Amino acid sequence: MTAELTRGQNHPLPRARLEIRVSAGTPVVAGATLGDENGKVHGAERVAHPGTPTVPGLEVSRQAAADHRLAVDLDAVPDAVHRVSVLLALPSAGQGPARFGAVAAPFVAVTGLDGEEVASFTLTGLEAESAVVALELYRRQGAWKVRAVGQGYAGGLAELFTDQDVPEARRLAGDIQDAVARGLARSVPAPGARASDGDRSRPAAAPAHDPGSTAAQAAAAGVPSASPYDGR
Repeated sequence: MTAELTRGQNHPLPRARLEIRVSAGTPVVAGATLGDENGKVHGAERVAHPGTPTVPGLEVSRQAAADHRLAVDLDAVPDAVHRVSVLLALPSAGQGPARFGAVAAPFVAVTGLDGEEVASFTLTGLEAESAVVALELYRRQGAWKVRAVGQGYAGGLAELFTDQDVPEARRLAGDIQDAVARGLARSVPAPGARASDGDRSRPAAAPAHDPGSTAAQAAAAGVPSASPYDGR
């Protein structure tokens, strides 16, 4: 049975290999940070984002999308990591809404690899914020739990990273938004089916990016895959 969490509630995680599914009413950037027992993130190499989609135990999407599936393998997370913060952010100005209060409340769910939900959380109450820590997976006495957080930041990713003591937080936030903008620029509509003589209207094109297939995209681009699912 799914645990429907409210802000601040937690729930045990029954297994190490999981997915975190995100559903939003608009394209959002999905990422994660790996923090110590105090939540401090010791370097940009412990931040998963579209420009660097894999870190030990985690894989995120390479660009903004309305739906995401983040891959998690808690057994592969470094021993020094005690908190995995799952974050969402709106793309920078000019690419959609500038605040979460202008869109439907995002929904996040922790599921098994079979899709069965373990816990879910709807991020209500956001207004001026453009970035938010949605969930936190944390280690306590050798076991992992999930906590519904919903902590928003009107200052966006730069403020969120600063709060987690990420070095050069503002620069990293800018690099992430640049990576998202490049990803959107590379996305081209798929060719439409040829219309018959009696119907020359072209069907709506599907986006070239599939937010649930980052490992496949990496392979197509010639980049070695670092998905936590590989080899298992």
